[in-house]
Amino acid sequence: MRCVDETPTSSATGGRRPYRPGTVLDREPRLSRRAVLLAAGGLLAGCSRQPEVGKVHLRLATGPAGAVYRRIGGALAEHVSEQVPGATLVTVPSGASTDNIRMLRAGEVHLGLTSLDALITTDGSAPEGLSAICRLYDSHLHLVVMAGSAIDGFRGLEGRRVSLGARDSGTEFTSLRVLELGRVNADGRYLSQAESAAALRDGEIDAMFSLTGVPTPAVTELAQRHPIRLIPLDAQADALFAAFPGPYTPAMIPATAYAGVPATRTVAVPNVLLVRNDLPDDLVHAITDTIFTHTGTIISASRDAEALPEAVPETWQINVRTGISTASIPLHPGAAAWFRDRKR
Repeated sequence: MRCVDETPTSSATGGRRPYRPGTVLDREPRLSRRAVLLAAGGLLAGCSRQPEVGKVHLRLATGPAGAVYRRIGGALAEHVSEQVPGATLVTVPSGASTDNIRMLRAGEVHLGLTSLDALITTDGSAPEGLSAICRLYDSHLHLVVMAGSAIDGFRGLEGRRVSLGARDSGTEFTSLRVLELGRVNADGRYLSQAESAAALRDGEIDAMFSLTGVPTPAVTELAQRHPIRLIPLDAQADALFAAFPGPYTPAMIPATAYAGVPATRTVAVPNVLLVRNDLPDDLVHAITDTIFTHTGTIISASRDAEALPEAVPETWQINVRTGISTASIPLHPGAAAWFRDRKR
């Protein structure tokens, strides 16, 4: 039997690898490049132009409980599932940045959120097999203590019980860098944002780091119930910028972020949406289009039961002008094509 494929050639699709709604990229978390490309081309369904197989099932690695990654990931998953024909995107909880990179490289997920500093390797390149869809928003490094704490500055962390965030998170990565540069020896604990806030409230730790969007749910809820302070990190921002040029910029957590907390200087790190290189170009193009078309209406009423049904302020930062700025991390060809199309 001769199979006739009426799919437009690559020249007719702008050179992008084709994706067809109603096909399966994978039925298991792990996927191979050959399976993805065959599925995207409709070849797994034989010669049918309307393949009788499942939808395109995608997995997005997000973050731990109490983290902005969990909320914004749920919001993105909901809108991609609604707006990209035939696609279903589900979220996968994780430790956050470095855990998400690990799962992407292992083929356990297709997309993942990460901070830029945890992503860039020592030579400035991206991990093999991964590229960016876009820059989303910037995270700010929080150093939180209770209002009555004796800790009055960064150096006051010496010997103190300090949450460094969940293991394999962006918070862990950046806070360890800050402590090493400052030559401060803290008694590090590994807790998620929600766990950190609870432990700080209960006196089980003395301070917590959190690299996250502003405001972040765990800190917001803590500040609403108990007086807290943020420790300024302006000197640490300068040290990070000098030691690791590229992903770090000085920033300010505004006075409007948390109840009773004045504006506080700190450091900001961009967050990017990563994707495996073997996802079809047209599928990534469609996802990119959805992100930048629906940023104004994205809310966190996602399928995640722990997500809060309220607006996600971080999505207000998402825009075409900054979205293309992923530093030394290359854009996926499908995302790059969308940005080119946008300029025409």
